[in-house]
Amino acid sequence: MAIWSQLSNDGKELTIRIQGRFDFSAHQDFREAYESVGENLPRVFIIDMKETTYLDSSALGMLLLLRDYAGGDGADIRIVNCNMDVKKILIISNFGQLFNIS
Repeated sequence: MAIWSQLSNDGKELTIRIQGRFDFSAHQDFREAYESVGENLPRVFIIDMKETTYLDSSALGMLLLLRDYAGGDGADIRIVNCNMDVKKILIISNFGQLFNIS
């Protein structure tokens, strides 16, 4: 498991890439990935799951914590590049109502 984050040049978009299993062992790294931007929060958070092979209920909880951190209902969080298994878990969990999933 590895997590990388990259802030856009204008500071408006933060992309977080998750490689491998997204589970409780990723908690600290995932939180640091979005808290490291400081007080000037980006407007858009992109969670790139192109290389994510698995996620569990703790990963769903981490996504909810990010949503709260980013402003709750007003947050613009996009989960992108999900494989079919990961996308199925997100859809079954009704995360399509809270996040933009593509």
